[in-house]
Amino acid sequence: MKSNYKVAIALVAGTAIGAAAIQGLHAQTKPPVYFVGENDVSDADAYTKEYLSLAQPLIKKGGGVYIAAGKATSFDGEPPKPRVIIIKWDSMEQLQTWFNSPEYRAARKVGEKYAKFRTFAVGGVPQ
Repeated sequence: MKSNYKVAIALVAGTAIGAAAIQGLHAQTKPPVYFVGENDVSDADAYTKEYLSLAQPLIKKGGGVYIAAGKATSFDGEPPKPRVIIIKWDSMEQLQTWFNSPEYRAARKVGEKYAKFRTFAVGGVPQ
């Protein structure tokens, strides 16, 4: 009977230690950063062929992950008329490194021939 108590105490203690370790790991995780763009495209074919074909591989190479892209649906007020994109980055530093890279700056010059860009970043919230 005494060994049953020891096993029960060991299980409870192990569970408590595991829960504390998981809580500590979650506290160390930084929330992602989201890059949001409203791209007013004037020539969709050229934008896709000449700009996106350059930009999308650079986004992936830089660590960005597309979350959403396309037309927005409005629930309040006027919807954005241009194409909307949301790209997730692990940190603001990672986003800035990609955005300021010579490769992306060259691709962006191509894109500016076919679209007007309005972009900004917003930090995610801890989960």
